[in-house]
Amino acid sequence: MAEHEPDSLIEKITEKIHGHHSSSSSDSDDDKSSKVEAVQAKIFRLFGREKPVHKVFGGGKPADVFLWRNKKLSAGVLGGATALWVLFEVLEYHLITLVCHIMILSVALLFLWSNASTFINKSSPQIPEVQIPEKCVLEVASGLRAELNYGLSILRDIASGKDFKTFLGVVAGLWVLSVVGTWCNFMTLFYILFVLLHTVPVLYEKYEDHVDSFGEKALIEFKKQYAVFDAKVLSKIPKGPLKEKKID
Repeated sequence: MAEHEPDSLIEKITEKIHGHHSSSSSDSDDDKSSKVEAVQAKIFRLFGREKPVHKVFGGGKPADVFLWRNKKLSAGVLGGATALWVLFEVLEYHLITLVCHIMILSVALLFLWSNASTFINKSSPQIPEVQIPEKCVLEVASGLRAELNYGLSILRDIASGKDFKTFLGVVAGLWVLSVVGTWCNFMTLFYILFVLLHTVPVLYEKYEDHVDSFGEKALIEFKKQYAVFDAKVLSKIPKGPLKEKKID
């Protein structure tokens, strides 16, 4: 029994040493993780973004298309939009004419196939019954209504003079949009925006650290210029006297 006591004593000492090292290493790992999270929290992101770009776009199939997660699908969508733009703008094809021609061709092919199937001894085409569900239409209408009401509430808050910065931003944005509208029509503008949605987000996701760093510098410079403009112009605009509320 006396021979085993030194061995057990040594084992206890080594366990204590390993336990101390493991606890200190776990503490250091926790400190490192907390420091990393603190640094990530301090990183400037455009528009105060806290989620990844994929989550900002909803995290579903639309986000996969815009961020080129599925390159074949994204290329197909962009190619289809380009083909439509070429048809309508370059070849000056009209939407109603295109829809009518597609329907004429489809109906004619199905009609000929149905009548020719009896002569060539083949089964006639199975034309599915297509119906638009009422629930889908109501959900789309409800979502559109909510977005329109939200936009109108924002415009009401801006027009009421609650946020001067937002007012200036909206006026500048509408003015830029009016200038761009003189250069191209709605179809071309819509196509340009569609192409930008398929290029800008994926490039931003790839170089977001560099873009965010540049955006932070630009925001700091904008705040400096706005402070100068506020001190020299806005602060000198006379304001009417505030009316005191009558207390009953």
